[in-house]
Amino acid sequence: MDRTELAFTPAVEQAQLIRAKTVSPLELAELYLERIQRLDSQLGSYFTVTAEQAIADAKAKTEILAQNNVDELPPFFGVPISVKDLSAVLGVRCTYGTPVMKDNIANYEDGVVTRIRQAGFVILGKTATSELGSFPYTEPLGFPPARNPWDLDYTPGGSSGGAAAAVAAGLCAIAQGSDGGGSIRGPAACCGLVGIKPSRGRISYAPVGDRLSGLATNGPLARTVTDAAALLDVMSGYTTGDPYWLPDPNPSFLKVAEQAKATAGQPVPPLRIAFSTAVQPIGEAEPVCQQAVLDTVKLLEKMGHQVEPGCPDFADLVEPFTVVWRAGVAASGIPGEYLQPMNRWMLEQSDSCGEYLQAVGMMQTIARRIVAFFNTYDALVLPVFLHPTIRVGEWADLDPAETLQKITNWVAPSPPFNASGQPALAIPTGFDPRGLPVGVQIVGRPAAESTLIALAAQIEALQPWSDRRPRFAL
Repeated sequence: MDRTELAFTPAVEQAQLIRAKTVSPLELAELYLERIQRLDSQLGSYFTVTAEQAIADAKAKTEILAQNNVDELPPFFGVPISVKDLSAVLGVRCTYGTPVMKDNIANYEDGVVTRIRQAGFVILGKTATSELGSFPYTEPLGFPPARNPWDLDYTPGGSSGGAAAAVAAGLCAIAQGSDGGGSIRGPAACCGLVGIKPSRGRISYAPVGDRLSGLATNGPLARTVTDAAALLDVMSGYTTGDPYWLPDPNPSFLKVAEQAKATAGQPVPPLRIAFSTAVQPIGEAEPVCQQAVLDTVKLLEKMGHQVEPGCPDFADLVEPFTVVWRAGVAASGIPGEYLQPMNRWMLEQSDSCGEYLQAVGMMQTIARRIVAFFNTYDALVLPVFLHPTIRVGEWADLDPAETLQKITNWVAPSPPFNASGQPALAIPTGFDPRGLPVGVQIVGRPAAESTLIALAAQIEALQPWSDRRPRFAL
């Protein structure tokens, strides 16, 4: 197989190639590390490349492969993956996107990383994030900005911008990201990927507590729905002491994706699905984002689903959400003089403990209203963001208040479902006139990732996208 083709082969298929001994873990690791060395100086998708550790791990796995029954190996044995630099990997630098932490070596490992290791993945390194994961673009001071492989003048989104850029450019097979207000879905839409923000409690934040009163969660970024579903299986599960949790899916998310893909085009039990091209009180999405929703609606109708206009009421959510967002900056413990102007301003605006708890209570009340909408509907189709991706540095000269307004007016469709804890899945739908990807998100009832994965897998089978690759990566 051609080396570029191998780099873009889905992770599930790479695992099968390894089991068939068609390719070795060492060959895959060397392939991706060579691509990182050659391309990432322009892309800025990795903060830290753990080449030495990855090669050692891949060599050991290649030796094990020669000696063991492949049926006894974990599901992703030898497949290369990246980890976002908000998650701790034991013994590896963890910067959280701020220069003051550039020499911080993690002395523990996040539970989600442990699950990734147990699944057999080889970790290639830590991907770029915005400072403290605060922004929907990835341009932290002291680091090169992450760039979109479809056009290097544009951002890949944030805060999982490095993860999305790396997957889209074939610098890893699949990636771990996290989403506290669109930070998986936004980069997926910007880079033409599948991104899943799971339900609250699906993935443990062990060994630490939750993030931002349950707003944030880990999740997968991938080139196919099957890959994203399979990585979600790996990441999911209860860890002792979790403040909230969900039962394991039955059948697995991977099985749901495979079954849906196999039956694409056949009659399906009709779902009642709502859609909207606007998010109030912000307003309508730009035409290209509206069209992505309308095109998806047409496809869902052809599949036999009942689709009609509708959207929950998001009124009054911006202020309490912003209070919790500000608290996340304060909780980092990093003094303001070491932060970017926007985060420094957020820190200066941070609220009292009482105001924080009032905001959490208000947000949870609004979340009940959002979830109640899904008593009538099985799913909701929305834009991921209200306009396509922006240029790198486009908002760099704005003052913090203007930046906050720009961010709010861009990402508005995504944060409500962090507040409600519902699952949301971003899928690519096409390209804007600049040649940059555009996508939509499908939102489901609480704990109903399987519904979203089945819908997305059927859409993907009827309208394939994973064979489209940025010229930069070829």
